[in-house]
This record gives sequence, structure tokens and C-alpha cells, in this order.
Amino acid sequence: MNYRPIIKELVPLGTPWATIDPFLFCVHHRDAYPAGDGHGGPSSSLAGRNLGNDFADVDGWNMYHGSAVPGFPQHPHRGFETLTYVRQGLVDHADSLGASARYGEGDAQWMTAGSGIVHSEMFPLLDESGGNQLELFQIWINLAAADKMVEPHFSMLWANDIPVIDIADEKGRATRVTLVAGAVDGHVLPDAPPDSWAAKPESDVAVWHVVLDAGASWAMPLANHGDTQRMVYLFEGDSVSVGGEQIRGYTGALIRCDEEFDVVADGGPVEMLVLQGRPIGEPVERYGPFVMNTRAEIQEAFDDYRTTAFGGWPWPDDGPVHGQLGDRFVKRPDKPVEVGSA
Repeated sequence: MNYRPIIKELVPLGTPWATIDPFLFCVHHRDAYPAGDGHGGPSSSLAGRNLGNDFADVDGWNMYHGSAVPGFPQHPHRGFETLTYVRQGLVDHADSLGASARYGEGDAQWMTAGSGIVHSEMFPLLDESGGNQLELFQIWINLAAADKMVEPHFSMLWANDIPVIDIADEKGRATRVTLVAGAVDGHVLPDAPPDSWAAKPESDVAVWHVVLDAGASWAMPLANHGDTQRMVYLFEGDSVSVGGEQIRGYTGALIRCDEEFDVVADGGPVEMLVLQGRPIGEPVERYGPFVMNTRAEIQEAFDDYRTTAFGGWPWPDDGPVHGQLGDRFVKRPDKPVEVGSA
């Protein structure tokens, strides 16, 4: 019997991380912000930063496209979804549908852009006496051609609704799996948005955040379908072995998932992000914030945005910040305010 390597490909982690169909994009933001200035921005001087496009990581933090508050002021999307998982810090959401939200500290937001939406994602710095840590993953997931022009939609997954599975190996060493999407070991996340590729039972989409203690061993479960693809990103720690094959720190690996393999933190404690899914397998044309199937559809997206602004922007500024209180919430038009759970 011929041996088949478990690791199919290794790629260094850049910005963004390399992904596989049905995923389009994955970025890991980690910023050690200073104390806030009382208005959501940093108290430190912004002199010398390229405001509006600040990605240089000066002093360990970025303003991104924000000029006073860090973040991403209003920008459009069409034809795909964003899944934002926030481990530390807060995100203030506002969109062209008139919805707003503040989420973070373990929460996740899943937004289907569909036919077109404009949204902003700002990172308010509320602690005026100490530092403000931000860590989040944003993942773009493609939509099938039949679903690219569906109505926009977003779901909020509060931290205590996201399954966290604690597993001990035979020597008592711990593995913790946070189930951001999909299923693992019988645990299932609440339903994905209705038109998502992940909402289709056969898609086999999963997003796991995995933390292993030094020396811990975890039997990574096999996928449900033979054509499912799986990427493992080792973003914290020196190395991990998968079925005896090694992945070095800050590296992504495309691995087989048709068998159950032991994952071992053989170089100290580690953290990994795992993206898994069956490919959509359709042509992808993308330009900036739009992802469609043909170049003509991309041009149509630009034309529609210029004509309609995807419903316009109902907010007084490009990057709304929802006050200095830390309460998490969702407010949708014509619906009661939903308060974030602990």
C-alpha cells in the first residue's frame, strides 16, 4: 500500500492568509492599542501615520482606514459573506439597512452581503486608563452563483452560544476547540445564515479555533465527504505535528481530512485556526469589495453601486461609534434591541 502524505501543501502566513474554495480571504488582526481618548480613538499621537491607510503596525497597532477611531469606515460588498470572530476588544457595526451592533469578547458576526450592502466596522477604544487589546479573525466565504443576489442578512452569535469543547488526552493535557462554524464531536453551531454555502447540509463547512497545551494530543475528526478540503493555520506556537508530519509556526497547511489524525503540540502550547469546506467549484471574478462569477457581473456591481449606493448610508458619519459604554447589542430596523449575552 502506497503511503499518502497527510500534508498536501505548506504556505507561510502573510496578509491575508492563503485560503481554499469556498473561502476567499482570511485575515488575523491583533493590535495592542493604547488608552482611549474618551471618543473611541487612541490617546497617543497619530503623527507620522498614513491615516486612511495605516497598516504599518507602528507601536504594535494600526488605524487601518480610520482617521480618528481605528477600523474600516463605510464600504460596499456584493456576492459573498463575511464571518468576523472577535477574541478580544469590540467592533461597532453599522450598515445601509439601518442596522447597528456592538459585539466582541468572543462573539462572532456572520453577514451575507448578497445583492449589496454597505457597512462599517470600527474598533472603539473604551478603556481610558489602560491598554485596549484587539484580536479578531475576518473570513470571507463565497456564495454560489444562485445565491449571489439574495437579500443581505446578518446573524450575531453571542459568545455563550458558541460551543467550546474541552478535551483531555490520556495524560490529562488539554485541548480546547471553539466552534465558530459547523460541527465537531457532536457539537453543532446554531444555523448559518439561510443563503450561506455553510447552510447547505452537504457543504461540510467548519471554522474551528483550536488551543492545545504543551504536549497535548487531539484526534482531529475526519470530514464528512471525500472532496472536503481543510486548511490548518498555526498562528501561535513553535510547531505541531499532524499524523506525525510537522507544521512549523506561522504556517498554513492544506491537509488530508479523509482519515482521523492525531494533532500533537510537540513544540510547546499552540493555537490554530482550521477552515474546512467542500468547494463551490464555480468561476470566481473579484475586484475589491465585489466577488462574482464573471467580469461583466463585476462591472454591473460597480454600476449598481454608483446608481443606488446599495440603499444609501443612513448614518451621520462614515464610521459610527456607539458611545463609551461597553454594552453589546444588536439593533435591527423594526425589531427590538437584542442585548449581548455574557
